[in-house]
Amino acid sequence: MSVNKVILVGNVGKDPEIRYFENDRAVANFTLATTERGFTTSSGQQIPERTEWHNIVVWGGLAKVVESYIKKGSQLYIEGKMRTRSWDDKDNIKRYTTEIMVDSLQMLGRKADNPGSDSQSGSHASSSPAKNQQPVSAPPPSSQNYDNDMSEGSSEEDDLPF
Repeated sequence: MSVNKVILVGNVGKDPEIRYFENDRAVANFTLATTERGFTTSSGQQIPERTEWHNIVVWGGLAKVVESYIKKGSQLYIEGKMRTRSWDDKDNIKRYTTEIMVDSLQMLGRKADNPGSDSQSGSHASSSPAKNQQPVSAPPPSSQNYDNDMSEGSSEEDDLPF
């Protein structure tokens, strides 16, 4: 048995880029920064803060939610899978990228930071929230849950170099 599960809490590094395909299918791409705090060891050594940047990919109805409500600086909780893909660039050099394919996300932070966190946004989420999460129609005061409604294994995921 194996598990490919990623959980991230971080801040969106740039406004999401949204693209549409046939049948009104959407994909959203953005970066998410996660930061480990710096600290001082017991011997006095300073360990600096470390920020990692993650490439985030969101498909389908959840991508449309991202388009409407997520912007640079938004704080998110994301669950998904890690995927690495390769392609040949214009100079025929093989390139690789590692991305997080989002299964669900939750908007964090203050309501003022997330303009879509009021009750009108509930129609954008799937009807089956993840275990231990409240349904989108009744979010906690400062957060909003969304689950991806896309099925696995879409052929469009595999041949788009972005």
